[in-house]
Amino acid sequence: MILTGSPFAGDPRVLSGHRVLSAPAGLDRDELTRWVRATLAALRPRELVVDAFPAGLSGELSAAAVPPGIRVVHLARLLRWDAYRPLLPPEPLTFARTWLVEPVGGAHRAYLDAVSSGVATLTLADPPEPRPAVPVEPGGWLIVHSGPADEQTQLVAYAQDIAAIEGARPYLTLVSPSRPDALPPEVAHRDVYPAWPLFAEADRIITAAGCNAVRQLARWRERHRMLPFPRRFDDQYARAARARGGPVSR
Repeated sequence: MILTGSPFAGDPRVLSGHRVLSAPAGLDRDELTRWVRATLAALRPRELVVDAFPAGLSGELSAAAVPPGIRVVHLARLLRWDAYRPLLPPEPLTFARTWLVEPVGGAHRAYLDAVSSGVATLTLADPPEPRPAVPVEPGGWLIVHSGPADEQTQLVAYAQDIAAIEGARPYLTLVSPSRPDALPPEVAHRDVYPAWPLFAEADRIITAAGCNAVRQLARWRERHRMLPFPRRFDDQYARAARARGGPVSR
């Protein structure tokens, strides 16, 4: 069972048959906390896995949100910790285990050490690579981004700039859930999920600097070009600097 407010929860390719529950729209933080507690009490899960944000996206996850007897595990990734810290509740969740899917900053790591019985590194492995649903044009470049549309068009422009600098004329394809209105007519669009099986066949892959994109493209680093975007909590700039081998200030 997946508890999420993600707009992609309605895509059966993403959910792979898992059941989904979403909180009613418009709840404040305290109401979300009560909804989570009531939902968990009804579901009676053996384990709760908290993804990315140790107190939830709005600070709704605290000790008060989880009924006794549920083992709580956290999957941690790089965050803008100074921006996220104000959401931490006075009575935080305690984790039986925190798994780091990528290194985090010092203050973030100190918090996780304090609220976790153990912290360890987790190397994620994608499923075996299926045959791509749509073949990549020979010499083609991929721009992969789920949105919003203005960021997709920025990534397309970035790819075109790189091609001009390199004196290349690649066949460009945007891989995204929908075609943005401003997409140039010479750029193809494909709605392919998952996108990562296409990477092996592309000469270049242009993405933002999200956690999964950077992780999945680590083995093709020489082909990967990334343009980080500002996020409320996700630290794409630090992740991109780290992936490029540059300094990461925390």
